[in-house]
Amino acid sequence: MKKQAVFFGELLMRLATKRHERFVQAREFDVGYTGAEANAAVSLANYGVDCTMVSRVPDTEIGQACVNHLRGFGLNTDHITRGGRRLGTLFLETGASQRPSAVIYDRTGSAFSELQVGDIDWDNIFPGKDWFHFCGTAPALGDNLADVVSEACRCAREHGLTVSCDLNYRSKLWTPEEARPVMTGLMEHVDVLIGNPHHADVMLGITPGGKGEDDATDCADVAAQLHATFGCRYVAMTMREDISASETTLSALLQDGETSHAGTSYTIRHIVDRVGAGDAFAGALTYGLLSGMSPQETIEFATAAACLKHSVPGDFNLVSLDEVLALARNRNHAGIRR
Repeated sequence: MKKQAVFFGELLMRLATKRHERFVQAREFDVGYTGAEANAAVSLANYGVDCTMVSRVPDTEIGQACVNHLRGFGLNTDHITRGGRRLGTLFLETGASQRPSAVIYDRTGSAFSELQVGDIDWDNIFPGKDWFHFCGTAPALGDNLADVVSEACRCAREHGLTVSCDLNYRSKLWTPEEARPVMTGLMEHVDVLIGNPHHADVMLGITPGGKGEDDATDCADVAAQLHATFGCRYVAMTMREDISASETTLSALLQDGETSHAGTSYTIRHIVDRVGAGDAFAGALTYGLLSGMSPQETIEFATAAACLKHSVPGDFNLVSLDEVLALARNRNHAGIRR
């Protein structure tokens, strides 16, 4: 049977400056639609998995435009409800060289942020599904959303779904003091945890226990601690070394409780758009685990997918299964495919 996954999170309009302009220069913006969970869902749909997006948008033409956008990339939008006054907005200024990118959120009072426990019929959504995914950005929007996420996780577990969480800490949404008790409480439901050492520290209070020999050693130690502390089936950690806004290195590992499986380290020398790379990693990791790849194959696949996302403008990782496999298996070539 074809695998099926459910994603829950806020949908946003993305307004990005053109040509690497500053916000203060911009007289026009590129319009798109985004959301951490939707980004991961589109990646997974590209690989052939049936993906259902659960969210809430205003009952306006803008809300419908957002839904239409997701439909165009193969997502099931039947459980995106209508209500509220506005769609949240994300403004993006794309950096270059030594000037970093910048994001401004305008999410207060969004349709999604007003959701309450009982608004979503999870018992109608989850039967027959295999996987449920959420990010730390959803409970960051208020106590009501934290309660809705908890409700969804409990129901997903009752229906036998695997539950995954991408920590996705955003300092513009909440503080570590606000995030830690909420996210720690949600961990009892999580089978697959995704993050990086910084997010594990600020959101869950887990820091490297070794002597800090190098980033990879510290990352493996944090993953092992997370696995032992919260009893997750898998813990995936990503690592970056940002050389500039235009160049970075990317690597990752997957901890299964016995072994820390390290993926290939990539040096990305010309970044087209890095927004959504973490979501591309989450979507690809989900695919690897759902499709029965080994832990080593899974982490290679997820890291390759995140690497390729840096070459794609917009938040969605619009690459195929074959393209990711080619890079993961060292068969990618930089020339023209003819």
